Amino acid sequence: MFSLSDVRLTPELFDHHAAIEAICDEAFGPGRFTRAAERVREMTAHDPALSFVAEYQGEVIGSVRLTPIMVGDTPTLLLGPLAVRPTCKNRGFGKALMRRAAEAAREKGEGSIVLIGDPPYYQPLGYRPLPPGSILMPGPVDPRRVLGLELAEGALDGLVGEVRRRE
Repeated sequence: MFSLSDVRLTPELFDHHAAIEAICDEAFGPGRFTRAAERVREMTAHDPALSFVAEYQGEVIGSVRLTPIMVGDTPTLLLGPLAVRPTCKNRGFGKALMRRAAEAAREKGEGSIVLIGDPPYYQPLGYRPLPPGSILMPGPVDPRRVLGLELAEGALDGLVGEVRRRE
């Protein structure tokens, strides 16, 4: 059994795409294409410089992607998908990917990250629930699952509006 210290976190490369898609299929199944966050990802591409993979002995075992978006007039990033091979779950790989992506976004000067996810998983990483109805996704979402992380003080203040492509 390998652990986090045996895993390399590296920026996503084009060559990782097929492995990432396979991991997302394993983790989420075909239902992932019906989610509101997927509608956002159809609008605009993720930023490979802010997206990372976890590799063990040259095999991609997990991935996280950040997509530049606008919420109203405010630039932010949408996190997702975050996926780890089912056989590698519960070993800290997903959380390590999240921390690395947030660190890279902060270094690039981004102010915040938003996501749709389970609060018990993401809150220990600093994500907090956003006011219900503040972010209008292109499809239905449970407002209790809309979370945000401030990378710069006050960056989530006034984050209100419709999600759209960042130009």
